[in-house]
This record gives sequence, C-alpha cells and structure tokens, in this order.
Amino acid sequence: MELRQLEYLVAVAEEASFTKAAARVYVTQPCVSAQIRRLERELGQDLLDRGGRTVELTSVGAAVLPHARAVLAGVDGVRDAVENVSGVVCGQVALASVASSLSLRLPELVADFSETYPDVEISLGEGSTEQLVDAVRAGRIDVAVIGVGIGTAPPADLETLLIADELLVGAVSHDHPLAGQSSITVDEVEGYALMCLPSGSAMRAESDAAWAAAGIKPRVAFEASDPRVLAQLAAQGLGMAILPERFVLSQPDRLHPVEITSMHLRGGLALAWRSSGRTSPAARAFVSRARTRLGQP
Repeated sequence: MELRQLEYLVAVAEEASFTKAAARVYVTQPCVSAQIRRLERELGQDLLDRGGRTVELTSVGAAVLPHARAVLAGVDGVRDAVENVSGVVCGQVALASVASSLSLRLPELVADFSETYPDVEISLGEGSTEQLVDAVRAGRIDVAVIGVGIGTAPPADLETLLIADELLVGAVSHDHPLAGQSSITVDEVEGYALMCLPSGSAMRAESDAAWAAAGIKPRVAFEASDPRVLAQLAAQGLGMAILPERFVLSQPDRLHPVEITSMHLRGGLALAWRSSGRTSPAARAFVSRARTRLGQP
C-alpha cells in the first residue's frame, strides 16, 4: 500500500471523477485508475463503483475513506513537525484565483515568495468564487483570491483580506456606439445589451444592486463565469460587459471602458484561507507574504 494510492482514492472520492481527480493531483487519468486498481487488488475488495455516470464509493470504500484521510493527515503532520523544529519552510502551497485577478500581478507575488522560500512547491489553479471557497473549506487548496461584494459579509469559516476595491465599468468594442463616450448614467444602461457574470457571483450581485437602486431592468444578453470570455464577447461588439476597471484597462487594444455613474458599482477581490483546521507552515508563510505585498487597498 502506497501513500499516493490513498491520495488518489481520496481525490476520486471527493471529485466523483477520475479525470477531475487526475487534474487535482497532477497526473494522468490512467495513472490514477491503475494505482487504485492496485490498491483494490491488495485489499481484495472494490473501493469504487465505476458503473454510473459518476464514480461512487462502494460500502467498503466508504469505510476505508476516513482512514485514508487520517493517514494522509498524519503524514502532513510529520512534515509540519520537521519544518517547525528545523525552521526550514518546505512542502507545497496550493494557490488558486478567479480570472479577474489577473490585474493583481499574482505571478510577481509567487516569484517573490519562491525566491525567499525556494524549497516550497507552488501549484496554481483557477475557478469561480464559489468553487474556490468550497475548495479552501475542504482543504483542497490553501489560499485563494476570490471575488467579494464591497460591504458584504465574507464567506463563513474563512479568514479574508480585502486586496482590491475598484469600479465596475462597462467594456465595449472600439466600434460600439459607446466607444466615443467616457461615461454614461445608470439610467442609460437600460438601452444596451449587457454581458455579465452569472447570478450568485459577487460582481453580479453588485451590478444587480445598482440596477435595482436605479429602478431599471437591463437586458442581460450573455452570461459567462469567466471574465475573459465576457471581454472576448465585448471585443466582438456583442454588447457591453460589466467588468472590473483594471481588468478592462489592461486590454486597451480590444476594449474601451465606459464609466457608469452609480455608487453601487464597485467590486472587490479578497485573499481567503482557512480560519481553523490544519494549515501548513508553507501556507502560513505564503499568507504572511501576501498580506505584506498586497495589503489593504
């Protein structure tokens, strides 16, 4: 029995998919499948039911899962104890962010951290705010950059640090009717097709609040969970995307920013990490460095 087999089993159980589990542990899907098959042969029992649309634990697999998690947690504890005593920070940090955080220059932060802690391996991922919050709570990632509504309560059970507070603006193509204007009133928004993040996202909540305060109901022509997709649609002249100002200004060759006069149109980004449970010395060091470098806007 090998540690990686237990790691793969936990990943498949939590992701309900060999493909997603393989992406999570950075190996190929056949490798994950083969190692779990080896574990099943050694135990003499099937741990996973592969017959449905999603992969599920068998009754034996469900009984094994908590013990597999305990073994992996124990190994992590051994590593942490060595790091705490030796003073050498090593191990891994799993970092992920929403796509609109590209303007924060996270690669520079990662490079600075790696220069100080060369023995720490950093993995970078991406997802929606909802996905990242769930992943941090579950311990699948250590630190995330998530979207937040300004003035709204942060996610429960997580520590957060506001690292960006900026205007949400309209983004249009250079041949859009609004390309010659620098701003419009919130009432004028109703006359244009909008492209927004899905309902439930922090930025969508902020823009919806602005429309409600103004008593208007703009037509949302497109929704996309990735701000980059919204930017691409706007650049094709399909409407006005509602995006963070810095994100729009970073693409001057494709997008023209249009300020919308409304006190409600602000969006935020926050650093999020677990407030309780196990946090590795490497993850604590990264959070400390991020707090110093990113700071309070």
